[in-house]
Amino acid sequence: MRAVTLGPAGTYSHRAASAVAEDVDFRESVTGIVEAVATTSADRGVIPIENSIEGSVTESLDALAEFEIGVVREIVTPIRHALLAQSGEFVTVASHSQALAQCREFLEAEYPDVDLEPVASTARGVELAREDPSVAAIGHPDNASNGTELRILAEDIQDRDSNATRFLVVAPTDERSKAGGKSSFVVYPSENYPGLLLELLEAFADEDINLSRIESRPSGERLGDYLFHIDCEAGMYEGRTERAFERVESIARKGWVRWLGSYDTEHVLY
Repeated sequence: MRAVTLGPAGTYSHRAASAVAEDVDFRESVTGIVEAVATTSADRGVIPIENSIEGSVTESLDALAEFEIGVVREIVTPIRHALLAQSGEFVTVASHSQALAQCREFLEAEYPDVDLEPVASTARGVELAREDPSVAAIGHPDNASNGTELRILAEDIQDRDSNATRFLVVAPTDERSKAGGKSSFVVYPSENYPGLLLELLEAFADEDINLSRIESRPSGERLGDYLFHIDCEAGMYEGRTERAFERVESIARKGWVRWLGSYDTEHVLY
C-alpha cells in the first residue's frame, strides 16, 4: 500500500502516515494529496484536519468538499515542537503557518524581533535551517538528530502542553465502511433561510447523536453561500445515523450531501 502526505520527509504528517503505510510519498499541498487518492494515483492519503490549539485546517476542509473520496481512519497524535538552528544567532524562524501559530506565545516572549516565515511544512523549515545559519526552524526535536548541522535551542515550545493534531486517512469511495464510532459528512444546502442550521442540528439531536464538530466553509458558488462539515459520534451502521442522514438529505434537497465514511480513532505517540 502506498500513502501520500505533506512533504518533505520529517513532517508531522509523515509521522502520522508512517502508521498507515511503509511506502510514503509526498505532496506539497493537501489538495494534491486528496487529488492523488481521488484519481487513484495513491492508495491512501493522510491529511491534517484539526489542531487542538489552532482549530481546523481550512485547506483540508475545502479539499474534502471538492473531491469524491472516503475517510477510513482517524489518527490523533501529540505535537511536540522544538526550536532548531545551527546556532543562537538567527534572524528568521521558518515553519508551517500552523506551527508558527501554535508557538506564538513562546516566540513573542523569547524572540520578539525575529521575522516569521511561513513555509509549506515544518520539514521544509528544517531544510532551510540546515542550509542557512540565519534561519531557525520549528519542528519535532528528532529533526536535529538527522544531521549534525542543527541544535535544539528549546524543546516543548508549543503554547499548550495538550497540543495535538487530528489526521484523516482518505481512500477511494468504494473503500468506505459503515463500521466505526464516528462519521463525517459534507452538506451543501444550496439555499439559506431562517432555521436552516437548526433543522440540520435537529436531524442529529432527535436521534440522540452527538456532534463532535460542525463548521461552515464558503461554497465558492456565490458570496454568502456556505456548505457544512459535520462530524458525529455514531457509525453509519446504526439505524439512527441512517435516519439522520436521510433527514439531512431531505433538508438539502436543492443541493447535495456527501457521507465521507465511518471510522475509528487511533492514538499514535511519538
